[in-house]
Amino acid sequence: MPELPEVQALAERMTADCAGRTIDHVDVLSIQVLKTFDPPVSALHGQAVEGVGRYGKFLDLRTVDGLHLVVHLARAGWIRHRASFTVRKPSAGRGPLALRIVLDDGTGFDVTEQGTTKRLAAYVVRDPQLIPGVARLGTDPLSDAFTPEVLAELASTARRRLKTFLTDQAVLAGIGNAYSDEILHAARLSPYAMASALTEGQGARLFTAVRETLGSALEHARTATADALKAEKKAGLAVHGRAGEACPRCGDTVRSVVFADKSLQYCPTCQTGGRVLADRRLSRLLK
Repeated sequence: MPELPEVQALAERMTADCAGRTIDHVDVLSIQVLKTFDPPVSALHGQAVEGVGRYGKFLDLRTVDGLHLVVHLARAGWIRHRASFTVRKPSAGRGPLALRIVLDDGTGFDVTEQGTTKRLAAYVVRDPQLIPGVARLGTDPLSDAFTPEVLAELASTARRRLKTFLTDQAVLAGIGNAYSDEILHAARLSPYAMASALTEGQGARLFTAVRETLGSALEHARTATADALKAEKKAGLAVHGRAGEACPRCGDTVRSVVFADKSLQYCPTCQTGGRVLADRRLSRLLK
């Protein structure tokens, strides 16, 4: 799933690709993708693009006249810049293509979603805060509003485990499964530790890990090509997706806890005092 660093890098690239451009038209090719009807998607046609921003994991293509095309890529979505398109309009409902944005110079973007479970969502709105998922977002962890004091206050009232605390979009916007694992490994904290029980020192380590992990990943994402961004993300991870491999810090075996279609990875030596976490506890962790 694209998380804050990848979505921010996509926003910056799309802004550069859209500079000085006008939207010629938008093709909706998946019946599930468009979640709004007023304004209609056709209202975007002929609109000059102002830029592309980000709210958590949401991308926001905004026009000079105040319209917003907001996209959430969900677990399997992606956006690719196209230097040109075939003349024939693609057929709706076939393949992974969900949305096509064509600019006035013939370039544009394909928004795709792999797999049979379709969760990618697009909205045409005048105010992104009208989208429930955007309205509920918490503090952006790379913004100036995120400070050690803010993190401490958020954690002190959260009666949840750190894994759930970090991935709650109403708390910290943009952190998902992969980077929460990486942050907790960097901070040497157990994913099962209670957020409200953090000591001052642990809270300081967690704040530093959030900033450094996301900041480093963003800089890395900015240098990778769009097509290689997913692979580059995976290559840069220390523990997430690396169950059975050696921890790059201590050499212990990275362990995994799996529940349904979700999982987390951690290093017992670095994070849990050598204790192996039981899978049965994840049912409560992920609620």
